[in-house]
Amino acid sequence: MKPLTSAQRQHLKGLAHNRQPVVMIGSQGLTPAVLKEIERALAAHELIKIKAGSDEIEVRQRWMEDICAATGAAPVQRIGKILVIYRATAKPVIALPA
Repeated sequence: MKPLTSAQRQHLKGLAHNRQPVVMIGSQGLTPAVLKEIERALAAHELIKIKAGSDEIEVRQRWMEDICAATGAAPVQRIGKILVIYRATAKPVIALPA
């Protein structure tokens, strides 16, 4: 997926604001099962929030990078323990600004 523009990222942040996390990364870290759940959630929703269970900023940043690399998603935002990612489906539901 090509990188998001700042306008697209801002639009997605607004849409994500009222959403709840649909996947949680627990004490086991970023396991294949967690990645599978993230794939399912992206296929169903395009824009998802993930709750990261680590207190380490570096670990959460690495998880965001690993998730985006594994799923082809684009990072939208990382605030505290919440990661927001976006990946358009074959028939996009969310219209992004140009």
